[in-house]
Amino acid sequence: MHEILIAGFGGQGILFAGKFLAYEALLEDKQVSWLPSYGPEMRGGTANCSITISDEPIGSPIVSKPTVLVAMNGPSLDKYESEVKPGGYIFVDSSLISRKVTRTDVNVFYIPATQLASDNEMGGLANMIILGKVIKEANVIPFENVPRAMGKVVSAKKQALLDKNIKAVEIGYTYAE
Repeated sequence: MHEILIAGFGGQGILFAGKFLAYEALLEDKQVSWLPSYGPEMRGGTANCSITISDEPIGSPIVSKPTVLVAMNGPSLDKYESEVKPGGYIFVDSSLISRKVTRTDVNVFYIPATQLASDNEMGGLANMIILGKVIKEANVIPFENVPRAMGKVVSAKKQALLDKNIKAVEIGYTYAE
């Protein structure tokens, strides 16, 4: 079972990233819960998304002790670092977070997702770049299924962004620290 918490601020695609993971897990016939949460400010305010993927029925959509944390800003890392289960994974957007994770009982990956998005003319897709690294290291969904799931979650009016989203996941998947 994977209990994933993606956290950052509004406008970073936190909820879309969670929706993508949840949709792929549904396509794999997994049990899934997806619980978005955001502050009243919306864009620029706090945002997080809890995703649980399991082979067994899920008792609660609340993820209080994640096995995977994706921190897209400093306040999110500060708030949730201590909650990750020992042996879990923490993924940090090192473009926006300068401090290092202090725990030694978790697997930590620093990926400059925002900078990579900018360098590849993919502004706004740091979320998908960091998810590529999550898919590779934490094995939450099969990488080969990314195009199938992306085709389901990218809306019809945004189909022009489908290939860019897939490419962003590939950039993160192949990124070496």
